[in-house]
Amino acid sequence: MKHQKTLTNFLPHLVILVTFLLLSTTWTIAQEVEDESEFDYIKGSEKGPSHWGELKKEWATCKNGRLQSPIDLLSHRVKVVPKLGELKKYYKPHNATIKNRGHDIEVKWEGDAGSININGTQFFLHQAHWHSPSEHTINGRRYDLEVHLVHESAKINGKSKIAVIGLLYEIGRPDPLLTKLSKYIIKGMVDTEAERSIGVIDPSEEIKLGGNKYYRYIGSLTVPPCTEDVIWTIYNKIRSVSREQVMLLREAVYDHAEKNARPIQLLNRREIQLFDS
Repeated sequence: MKHQKTLTNFLPHLVILVTFLLLSTTWTIAQEVEDESEFDYIKGSEKGPSHWGELKKEWATCKNGRLQSPIDLLSHRVKVVPKLGELKKYYKPHNATIKNRGHDIEVKWEGDAGSININGTQFFLHQAHWHSPSEHTINGRRYDLEVHLVHESAKINGKSKIAVIGLLYEIGRPDPLLTKLSKYIIKGMVDTEAERSIGVIDPSEEIKLGGNKYYRYIGSLTVPPCTEDVIWTIYNKIRSVSREQVMLLREAVYDHAEKNARPIQLLNRREIQLFDS
């Protein structure tokens, strides 16, 4: 009985430990390159987007991949798929940090900030970062800003899957989250080794997804190593951001990343699905 009681007392701690290990080892594939000096966004540069796949053998997919992102979401290529259903989101507040990675600004949650559910698979929210101008376009139109919410599933047979939500912005009223973060995004203060605590960030409150209409396709990460088989969800609703906020994001990073949008990639007969409730 003594051994049974000891085991019973230990079980809650074991559950906590296993949960921690799952979350802490999940973020392997979704880790985009952190060294901003290894590539740039300058057209014609030896480190520019057209050469990313040649800079390292691990980045060959950037050149040879058939499922690359971003893409143009063309209306005449979109297939309406009602069965996709409204995206299931289970976000919750958690402590986060902010980091200037040189090529972008990243907000990273330090633990379990919740998840989304796609086709029965749970994808945990890991980080958010911004691209200006937008990387994805709709019928050829490029917007002023795009935020990517990067999620990753738990590992199965040593592999995990990535799912990214993309939100598009045009110049207008200030974005609430960037208003909150502005004091941490300082011009000229690029330190790719430092992460600053920004307290509790609630994704469901700070990042309003809004609307039910979204595009879905299979693509890749938009920076090296350009990992493919990423499930993309791009919301159709266009949000607003102030011109000052866009400029703040641009001025904080290195000069070669002031406009950090990868060029549009070939669709290669991929299907673009649309859920419209």
